[in-house]
Amino acid sequence: MYRRRNSNPYGGIPQQRRGRSAGTGRFKIFLIIGLVMAGYHTIKYLGSTQENPVTGEMQRISWTMDEEIALGLQSAPQMVQQHGGLHPDQRAQQMVDDVGKKLVRSTVAGTSPYPFDFHLLNDDRTVNAFALPGGQCFITSALYNRLENIDQLAGVLGHEIGHVLHRHSAVRMQRGTFIQGLINSVMIGSGGDMSMAQVANVIGQMGSMKYGRDQELESDDWGVRLMMESGYNPEELIGVMDILEEASGGSRGNDFNSSHPSPENRREQIREAIKKYSKS
Repeated sequence: MYRRRNSNPYGGIPQQRRGRSAGTGRFKIFLIIGLVMAGYHTIKYLGSTQENPVTGEMQRISWTMDEEIALGLQSAPQMVQQHGGLHPDQRAQQMVDDVGKKLVRSTVAGTSPYPFDFHLLNDDRTVNAFALPGGQCFITSALYNRLENIDQLAGVLGHEIGHVLHRHSAVRMQRGTFIQGLINSVMIGSGGDMSMAQVANVIGQMGSMKYGRDQELESDDWGVRLMMESGYNPEELIGVMDILEEASGGSRGNDFNSSHPSPENRREQIREAIKKYSKS
């Protein structure tokens, strides 16, 4: 009787072992692709370096200033609409314009190419101020009506001008693109393992929050500088922190889980900035 000595079609290699080997091979391929992608995103991110003409710092940005200005102008109408339109009180709007333009005209902000424009929004619920890329600055009526004097208004607008001068929006967009690229690389390198992607996403979010906190403190510092150079009392910026803390329900929270520093931390940094610029 004829008997086959080897019924394994893979030439003596157990099927289970061969399956494991094939799986390992696929994992290595995914890992290599993921590493190549991560390297590409890293090189692209590190290669997008520009010197800020106002602050002199080297920043990871691929946007031009003209592109920032265009994006801000394009986005401004939508921001106005989301916050109930512009405030109808022309005297209040004029006050915002006068203070904002003085902060620009009297300081290094006036040397930047950004066409700063200041808007009072008809939003009486959201206590907030913010800036778009390129010089479009906004303050809600909810915050404006809580301010106690013109120096506090200067502190708020000076802070937002600081965001624009430091090109914080462009830096965040560039960093966000880089982090998302790394997350995609991790997903591919792990063969689509969602748990690995979630871990990478959490790490990326934590890094972004710290980045946001650093930018807020940086803008507080510039708010103090612009106030002092324009003749406003920088101590009043501390009062703005009190207003923001009260508006948030008095919750101090902690810096670790927030994109903004705690009010107490910001007060401390403002006091340090006042000392620094008083000596210069």
